[in-house]
Amino acid sequence: MNNTKYKLLLIGLVAGLINGLFGSGGGTIIVPALVFLMGVNDYKAHATAILIILPLSVISTIIYFSNNLIPFKTAIHVTIGGVVGSFLGAKLLNKIPINILRKIFGSIIIYTAIRMIWK
Repeated sequence: MNNTKYKLLLIGLVAGLINGLFGSGGGTIIVPALVFLMGVNDYKAHATAILIILPLSVISTIIYFSNNLIPFKTAIHVTIGGVVGSFLGAKLLNKIPINILRKIFGSIIIYTAIRMIWK
């Protein structure tokens, strides 16, 4: 197996671990890793992260469900909003310049991290 495959497997392992622990990982780990470590185009990195999130989330959901940790009434409402938001976001992705996309993405990650540290 070549070095690129090892890097991709390691990125997936870290993203899966973060997803299982924190319910995150697709965007926060995969996008920066693909862009800055693997040289993938930003738009393709975002789209790839979305694809990768599905199997990670399915596995985590099965485990969370088996431990009775999912509040379904909350999940349903957030899912409805999320479906609409993901449709709009996917349509807008290629319309936002990469430098603006990076600033928005980075700002959201930084804001979220600060909120979690000081909350």
